Formats: sequence, structure tokens, C-alpha cells
Amino acid sequence: MSVVPALAAVRTLARADWVPLAQAHAAQADALTAGRRERASRGERHAIEDFLYEYYATKPSHLRRWHPGVGVALQDADEHADWRFYWTSGRRTIVDVEAFMDARASTVGYVETLLKRTATRTASFGCFGLHEWAMVYRMDGDDRRHPLPLRLGAAATDAVVESHPIRCTHFDAFRFFTPEAAPLNELLPTRETQPAMEQPGCLHANMDVYKWALKLTPAVPSSLVLDAFQLALDVRRVDMQASPYDVSSYGLEAIAIETPAGKREYVERQREFAERGAAVRDRLLEAITALRDADSRH
Repeated sequence: MSVVPALAAVRTLARADWVPLAQAHAAQADALTAGRRERASRGERHAIEDFLYEYYATKPSHLRRWHPGVGVALQDADEHADWRFYWTSGRRTIVDVEAFMDARASTVGYVETLLKRTATRTASFGCFGLHEWAMVYRMDGDDRRHPLPLRLGAAATDAVVESHPIRCTHFDAFRFFTPEAAPLNELLPTRETQPAMEQPGCLHANMDVYKWALKLTPAVPSSLVLDAFQLALDVRRVDMQASPYDVSSYGLEAIAIETPAGKREYVERQREFAERGAAVRDRLLEAITALRDADSRH
């Protein structure tokens, strides 16, 4: 690391200033993850919320760690000194941009390209969440991803799939379609075409902003990661409310997308998430710009 440029270009926070920020962040993270931690202590599982921890491979302890992001030096921060991608000079500890980019440059480039392309694409609101229905189409109950009953039963669920056009743009949803459902999709998303197909109206694309923020930790501020997590949690709940599963056991009402009223409600929520997702996505792109600017000074 180039010592002089790295420290000359950052803002320094005294310990008395940054510790309250870290404590407030930990308290916010604890509030958001309380359910997961309580269930874990009892050996219980939540078919809706636990998806965020399992699919995105994170723990509550990861979320409560506070990172200021690039461009901020912490004074007397022994707690951070041994964390990966941090570097200490004298009494100041900062994110080691050079080491981070050496290890994650390709990830940074991919995420930046994907987010920029998603942000410029016109949002589509005509999928009605049928990806979850396609994941159980003509499937035996024992093979379903979630241990919940189908709200309409198997035959009626299959009928919904067969009576609607399927327009899923998101590869990580499409790849879980049953073999019988995959040919029904009007599109053929692949991992390679993901940057070309991702669009801001997709619930899963907005949920994945959390994934990208995690992959860029600790180079992005933890406040951004928690906001992305909150968005992902809200999206996940609606995703399952609109699914074929009966989620009433979790105190949630179904969004009956097989009806005109349910379709209207789904699109309304979809538009709301597109707006929220755009704001978080823009902040993540700003963090990537700050990371690249800091890297260019080395």
C-alpha cells in the first residue's frame, strides 16, 4: 500500500466518534436478526426469512460488524485491525483498498457492470411472481423447496401456471424451474446473459442488491448493507405471499396473483420495490466509484 496517498485522502474519526456509530449499527442489526437468532437457539426454521441467511450465506454476526467503508480512517480501532482487508498505520486503521482490489477486482467489475445495466433498463411488471409457481409445477410434494402446503392444491397450482404466460428474466429464479416448467418461459436467461437481462422491476434483482453489497464488504459502508438487507427481507416476504405456498402460518396474507385484484396488488408492490431498489443500487454504485477513486491513488 502507498502510505502517504492512502492516509492523506481519508477522513479520520476519533474513537469517541466512531464507537457510538458502531454500537448503533450493531443494535440495528440485532433488531433485524432477532428472529433468526431466537429460532437458531431453539433449532427452528422459518421458511421465508431464513432464505436470506442460507441462500446468501450470511450470519447475524456478519451483519452486526460495522464497517465505515472506503475513505474513513478509524483512530484507536484495535477491533478492526485484525479484520481482513484492513490496514493500520500508527493509530489509524483503514480499509486496505489495494489488497481488496487485488483480491476482488473481477467481482467489483462484474457487480458494477450488472448494476449499471440494470439501472438503465426499463422495468417490467408483467411477471406476477409466477417464478415460484413454476418451481413447483407438476412436482411431487416431497421435492418442493419449502415445507409449506400449497394454497390452492397441486392441480389448481399447475392450472395457474398453464393459464398464464411465464416471463421470468432472472436466471437464479429460472434455474429452479421444474423441467416441465422451463420450456414454458418466454425467455431463456443464463448466467452469461444475466447482465443483459436483469431489469429493475424484478423482485429477485432487487433482493440481490443485498448479495452484491455483501460481496463488496468491507469496502462499502455497513449502513448500506443493512438497508439492502431490509429491502431484501421486505421483498422476500412479498415474494412468498405471491407464491403458491400457504403462508398464513407466518401471519401473512396471500397475494392471490391468479386473480385480477392480486395481480394489481403484486404490481403495486413490485413498483414500490423497483423504486427502493433503484435508490440502494445507486448508493452501491457510488460506493464502487469511491472504491475505484481510492484505488487510482495507489
